[in-house]
Amino acid sequence: MQQHIEILTIATPGRAMLDISRRVAEQLRSAGAKDGLVTLFVRHTSASLIIQENADPDVRHDLLLALDRLAPEDAGYVHTIEGPDDMPAHIKAALTATSLAIPVMDGRMVLGTWQGVYLVEHRARPHSREIVLHFAGSLLASTEAQA
Repeated sequence: MQQHIEILTIATPGRAMLDISRRVAEQLRSAGAKDGLVTLFVRHTSASLIIQENADPDVRHDLLLALDRLAPEDAGYVHTIEGPDDMPAHIKAALTATSLAIPVMDGRMVLGTWQGVYLVEHRARPHSREIVLHFAGSLLASTEAQA
């Protein structure tokens, strides 16, 4: 078994769900990943990672709306030092995930037809987010990786 690890930096526009599937796929390809497991970990407490539908953008809109209803800004939180969106962002991150594990076969993530990997920015303003990508498994032979 071999491993590959790197940090992806992603600029967010503020509250949004960003499809990072292509970015992850490109990193797996450049690492020469063949078969194994890719783990993604977001290094923040007010952003998260999810696997969700990638076909209809209304799903992303509705999910963000649902999270806003679960953790509204005006709920009387004590922790407001970084603004009214900070504590709701922590709650939303706690309700979703900070890491994902996705099988990789023949160099590709084994996702369903309508699944995509998303970085969810829960804060209102833009941020630079770091995601640790760790692949463990077999790598393509050097000649295969170059083809």
